[in-house]
Amino acid sequence: MRADTKHALKQFGLGFLNFTIAIGLLIALQVLAHGHLPNRILNLLAVAIMLAAYLGGTRLIERVHLTEFDNTGGFREFAGGLVLGFCLFSATMLLLWAFSVYHPNGWGSASRLGAGIIAALSAGIIEEIMFRGFLFRLIAGLAGTWWALAITSALFGAAHAFNPGATIVSSIAIAVEAGVLLGAAYALTRRLWFPIGLHAAWNFTEGNVYGMSVSGTGAAKGFFTGTLHGPNILTGGQFGPEASLIAVLVCLSAASLILWRVVSRNRVQPPIWTRIPPPTNS
Repeated sequence: MRADTKHALKQFGLGFLNFTIAIGLLIALQVLAHGHLPNRILNLLAVAIMLAAYLGGTRLIERVHLTEFDNTGGFREFAGGLVLGFCLFSATMLLLWAFSVYHPNGWGSASRLGAGIIAALSAGIIEEIMFRGFLFRLIAGLAGTWWALAITSALFGAAHAFNPGATIVSSIAIAVEAGVLLGAAYALTRRLWFPIGLHAAWNFTEGNVYGMSVSGTGAAKGFFTGTLHGPNILTGGQFGPEASLIAVLVCLSAASLILWRVVSRNRVQPPIWTRIPPPTNS
């Protein structure tokens, strides 16, 4: 076995150990604190644990210095993700309205704005560190970008299979629309600012702007009120618009453009078995 292959396998093992510790800490937090602390406090604690495990664990366990949270250009990438997430979900709702599936009823409420921001950012940070910062990075280091994109997208869809109202169709939709889109966002920058902003803005726009159910968790109080009527393939059923064919097509279109940029900028990592070994000194 080549030395670079051994090194890649070792780094994958250390990274997966770090990932396992982070997940274990999150589970322990839920078991010990659930029902004793408000949800927003639980969310903030979970974010702190995940950030500590990622930033600290990569140095202490993996012995690598990552650039995923470097400040240079971070605000621009995060802001770009926020704008894109808002625009993509708004485009989804506009198309549902055009097809007479979404029926707006008027103004809603901004009373849950603070809680919505915390929930959206918490989900964005925790899930992007888990699926892109850990899993995508580690799999790409061995099997390359395309395998990392396929595997993490499937895992992302499976992780939402236990949400209220989830079905096989909703899990496939999440894998295709969100898994591929967010994986592409990470592959383009190889940093977490862009996918975190995109993830958080999508969730916030869905729940706190349009008052729709976010991944089956129930309708939130949004700036607008409205209802969805029509076949489940368009409304998403109980899971919400994320399981709609419209959302899948909108996000897959955006993901295709981002992946085109990934390829054109030569940011596709090849599998370890196709990489040219470094020259040896003769």
